[in-house]
Amino acid sequence: MTYVYDFIEGSKDQKDLLGGKGANLAEMTNLGLPVPPGFTISTEACRAYLEHGDLPDGLAREIDSHLEALEKEMGRRLGDPGDPLLVSVRSGAAVSMPGMMETVLNVGLNDQSVRGLAEQSSDERFAMDSYRRLLQMFGATVLGIDSEVFSHALDRLKKDRDTESDTDLGVDDLSELVATYKSAIQEHAGRDFPQDPREQLDLAMRAVFDSWNTERAVLYRRQERIAEGMGTAVNVQAMVFGNRGDDSGSGVAFTRDPASGNQGVYGDYLQNAQGEDVVAGIRNTVSLADMEKVDKKAHDELLGIMEKLEQHYHDMCDIEFTVERGKLWMLQTRVGKRTPEAAFRIGRHMTDEGLIDIDESLRRVTGAQLAQLMFPRFDEKAERTLVATGMNASPGAAVGKAVFDSDTAVEWAERGEDVILVRKETNPDDLRGMVAAKGILTSRGGKTSHAAVVARGMGRTCVCGVEALDVNSKKKRAKVRGGDPIREGDVISIDGTTGEVFLGAVPETDSVVMRYLEGEPLEEDLVQAVDRVMSHADDVRRLRVRANADTPEDAARARRFGAEGIGLCRTEHMFLGERRQLVENLIVAEDEHGQDAALAELLPLQRDDFRGILEAMDGLPVTIRLIDPPLHEFLPDYTELSVKVALEDEADEEDEHDQRLLEAVKRLHEQNPMLGLRGVRLGIVIPGLFKMQVRAILEAAAERIDAGGDPQPEIMIPLVATVTELDLVRGQIAEVAASIEQERGTAVPHKVGTMIELPRAAVTANEIARSAEFFSFGTNDLTQMTWGFSRDDVESSFFSRYLEHGIFQVSPFESLDVDGVGRLVRHAARLGRQANPDLHLGVCGEHGGDPASIHFFDEVGLDYVSCSPFRVPVARLEAGRSALGRPGDATA
Repeated sequence: MTYVYDFIEGSKDQKDLLGGKGANLAEMTNLGLPVPPGFTISTEACRAYLEHGDLPDGLAREIDSHLEALEKEMGRRLGDPGDPLLVSVRSGAAVSMPGMMETVLNVGLNDQSVRGLAEQSSDERFAMDSYRRLLQMFGATVLGIDSEVFSHALDRLKKDRDTESDTDLGVDDLSELVATYKSAIQEHAGRDFPQDPREQLDLAMRAVFDSWNTERAVLYRRQERIAEGMGTAVNVQAMVFGNRGDDSGSGVAFTRDPASGNQGVYGDYLQNAQGEDVVAGIRNTVSLADMEKVDKKAHDELLGIMEKLEQHYHDMCDIEFTVERGKLWMLQTRVGKRTPEAAFRIGRHMTDEGLIDIDESLRRVTGAQLAQLMFPRFDEKAERTLVATGMNASPGAAVGKAVFDSDTAVEWAERGEDVILVRKETNPDDLRGMVAAKGILTSRGGKTSHAAVVARGMGRTCVCGVEALDVNSKKKRAKVRGGDPIREGDVISIDGTTGEVFLGAVPETDSVVMRYLEGEPLEEDLVQAVDRVMSHADDVRRLRVRANADTPEDAARARRFGAEGIGLCRTEHMFLGERRQLVENLIVAEDEHGQDAALAELLPLQRDDFRGILEAMDGLPVTIRLIDPPLHEFLPDYTELSVKVALEDEADEEDEHDQRLLEAVKRLHEQNPMLGLRGVRLGIVIPGLFKMQVRAILEAAAERIDAGGDPQPEIMIPLVATVTELDLVRGQIAEVAASIEQERGTAVPHKVGTMIELPRAAVTANEIARSAEFFSFGTNDLTQMTWGFSRDDVESSFFSRYLEHGIFQVSPFESLDVDGVGRLVRHAARLGRQANPDLHLGVCGEHGGDPASIHFFDEVGLDYVSCSPFRVPVARLEAGRSALGRPGDATA
């Protein structure tokens, strides 16, 4: 196996083998650009090293051979005392991980070769400055010494010399610093700095390999969802020096503005400096325009190369360069990272310029970038007081007065005040308060907690799991660890993008993209860029996009966002609030007559609910899930009710309703209610409940038909495990439909299907499909059932440990577990379609709005995804990208 490749042997298409830096150095070399010669030690060598704990056989010989060729080309030998060749040793993974791994410059210097460098360059100060840089980088990177040991020594020396700039230090000063650094290495590493240049090179290479598994690199990969097993390449390159005086320098440049996407060259240049000085910000840089005044020849050559690179890569390029004694050298290029605004603008501009086509413009933006553009933001320049940080559960920026219960949230919001609902955790009864609030803040829960899921569905900003908050709803305050308490009425600001919580009001900036998506006509350049890409995504995508919506308002908003129907209308929220009493009457009814009376009161209310939703989505399918949660969720708390009944007994004021209610609560109590009497099981045990809901749906649809509308109701039965359950409920639905047809003289068109959210349903999908017109994969519960996780508990208890150990790269509730849950989805889709070729397939879990999951659902042939209204534009965009056959992009 070959492990080492000369720059002239590679190309930009070999990133997996040579890493991004090595592949692009090879590409620039082959373009004839001024690149210092060198070679790349491949990612395969890194993987072998990390797997076996030592360098693979034959690697040392290959390095010797390429080093000898490099020495011959440069006319110098590594570390030669008279005229030394010096090299840089840099990391370079296939996917850009800026600043996460190691670099060592000036390898080859020692006590003898530093004198040779001084003589060869006729600049003793330059030579000593280069040596102290090697000692500093080698000590920190290779020998693991705290970098502050070296920076403090440099700061002390500058203070003693009464200067703030290291360029003011003379030869003697730097010689003293070299001695100090060498002593520090001996003290902290327990060994002398290695004088053998080849040993320096080997140790630096090992350090770069080892840096793949540093804590920061692992964390970065986890955040960016980069595969753990890729490894990094190592690039060994002849040194060029920007620290050789005022006719030398180093810089970083972009062929377009990476922040705004505007056309024109952008960058920084620093005279008499090496590359790390520019990044570290130890001295103020000048712009590329100012560089022209300093060195016009190098400046003009640089601009010509930048244009050539952008034309070659057909993308915005990020470039690192050095000028040595007036000679320009190119050290790196890559497709540059950019903000979401820049990504959309650059795509539009390059399409107009003919550099790329509209397909490529769509490929280069992501749903995550669009989501960032949709939500309001805090002004980063504003003064802010950070008090705590939690989990960024739902993006956006929200400011309001802290309130600690839903009733207060509603009351204050109705009188025109902005509020933030602060709770330990939320439950379905908090929905009114969540609707009224500008944002939700909880001390418990994760990204799939109730607060997070509902907030995302409503487009509310939400921060969850803020452990530094001790929320006391009764006292209407939250203690802040190490700070003053937040009391009811105190103004706070929460950032759902970062998870940060601030005291006081932080100014917000409006999102023009959200205004555009809501239908406001805007002429802004950014809006036009987004509109063009979104229109193209809609043109090319196969996968349809529906919304999860439970109210007419949510349905109307989803339609404005481009939803093509409702994939999940949850009916359980319709039984809360004032209607809870009617549910209680149903549960405590002593006979069928009592149940029928309670259901008769609920019927017109449900019919009104469905009438509004069907009207908002007229002409589009509306999938309505029959009631799913266990009935005990609609009953009072057992302990509170027991106390109430006991007090009534003591006062001789016994309330028969409360007594019967307490008995019902006892009767319905379950050890694990999520696996108990819920979903289809409720419809079988209390058949009148489902019949009432079906009648409400079909009567509402009939009213729309009579009014000239085109309702398209789809009745979905939850938690089905066997076709027999489905058949029993289908019989109830058919009975109600026949009754309505007889009453009005014509049938009400509708479909009947089921959720696939139990593993048994997935593996017997062929049987269930014969009785279903559609499947909707409920991936939230399917994930819970497949992993054996309780979604409300596991994220806060042990998910962080699972992520640390690499058990999974991302929570399976955030992005679909393709290998496990995804296999069930694929299997059920195949079996279902084999049994019923006309079977319609969709997904209505949280994963319906996750970009990576959307690509999977498209690949397995589902017909639609359904997600919260505010994720609909994201899903539309990602469905378009999926149709083009290329998932995410490293520039995102």
